[in-house]
Amino acid sequence: MDAIAARLVTVSDSDDPRVAEFRDIRERDLVGRQGRFVAEGNVVLRMLAQSDRFDAEKILVLDGRVAGIADILAAFEPHIPIMVCSRDIMDRITGFPMHRGVLAIGRTRSPDDLQDRIDRLDDAGLVLVCAGLSNHDNLGGLFRNAAAFSTDFICLDRRCCDPLYRKCIRVSVGTALTLPYIRGNSVEDIGATLAANGFDIVALSPAGRVVLSDYIPGRRTALIVGTEGEGLAPSLLARLDSVRIAQSRSLDSLNVAMAAGIALHSIATSMGRV
Repeated sequence: MDAIAARLVTVSDSDDPRVAEFRDIRERDLVGRQGRFVAEGNVVLRMLAQSDRFDAEKILVLDGRVAGIADILAAFEPHIPIMVCSRDIMDRITGFPMHRGVLAIGRTRSPDDLQDRIDRLDDAGLVLVCAGLSNHDNLGGLFRNAAAFSTDFICLDRRCCDPLYRKCIRVSVGTALTLPYIRGNSVEDIGATLAANGFDIVALSPAGRVVLSDYIPGRRTALIVGTEGEGLAPSLLARLDSVRIAQSRSLDSLNVAMAAGIALHSIATSMGRV
């Protein structure tokens, strides 16, 4: 704790330029941060400290929370500023009551390349492909489920929302910072690259031709899930193998994060990953 105490910088003015990146974070989330993002809460901060794909630029903590997260703070490089302030000052900086009292500004190092990520795999692989996901809560849930069921990485097509949006990171319990993902290109191009590298491609849909419990995955399998509401395009479903989750006829579908979690658990179990 003594080593951490020596690094602390007290902020007593909400207009202090050293905390400008934390100011009005709800509004700034809407316009983007040029490769930067906000990590919120001690669980997410711990994930950021462990990440090999993102760096922390600065940390802002309530003065009463420092002792409780000293081990997390110690995991960051000594040159990273750790600023502390009162609750009143933090609320003024962020623009709303910040109950968690722990914030960090993170920065993306360099984006992953799909082929490079595939080349890092051994003979087996499990990949989740997301097409057109626009809800940050659902995307955060997908990251959490994918991490729980030993998915190697996630592919997001160019229509997907940003996984580094503050709420997405929080819902993912920080796994958006630790589970590799590749963002961009069309779902067709992503599927073609995966297929060319030996992946069996299967779509998850309420109209899937095979019941999930009967599906036998290959050594390399990629599961494609579609946007909330509309799901995957009929033209895409017509070209792919597809699975459905057996469920009551009283409801036509499940939330995409829930459905993907069920499917990933089934596939990962069949592959001996969990």
